[in-house]
Amino acid sequence: MTIPVRPSSGGDEVGPEAPTPYERMGGHDTFVRLVAAFYRGVASDEPLRALYPEEDLGPAEIRLRLFLEQYFGGPKTYSEERGHPRLRMRHAPFAVTPDMRDRWLRHMLAAADEIALPEAEDTELRSYLTYAAEFMINAPDA
Repeated sequence: MTIPVRPSSGGDEVGPEAPTPYERMGGHDTFVRLVAAFYRGVASDEPLRALYPEEDLGPAEIRLRLFLEQYFGGPKTYSEERGHPRLRMRHAPFAVTPDMRDRWLRHMLAAADEIALPEAEDTELRSYLTYAAEFMINAPDA
């Protein structure tokens, strides 16, 4: 049986003991800071804020943090509580246009700037965020 491995930022550590991206990025506290910074931006972006139906952004903040933690190799709490992420399906009721992608990505990248990860981890995070933002588009701009 082959054990999947994650490359580490150092290049020498691979195998089951290698730190996950979640660990290399600083774990829970880093993702709390990242997502809090992102939602501060969302709160001040009226068109993007309109995509969040809840009065309080708190539940959305928790869901995004749990998802990102899990995606980067942290706790599996998101799937335990909500099932498979199914990102496109969960976002289908909302018009995710190229403009909304750009707004979302602008705030996520600003949040990444704020947490100031080391270069390798920053690149990994930004690469995923850019990919995910593009993947979520489900409608043209009006």
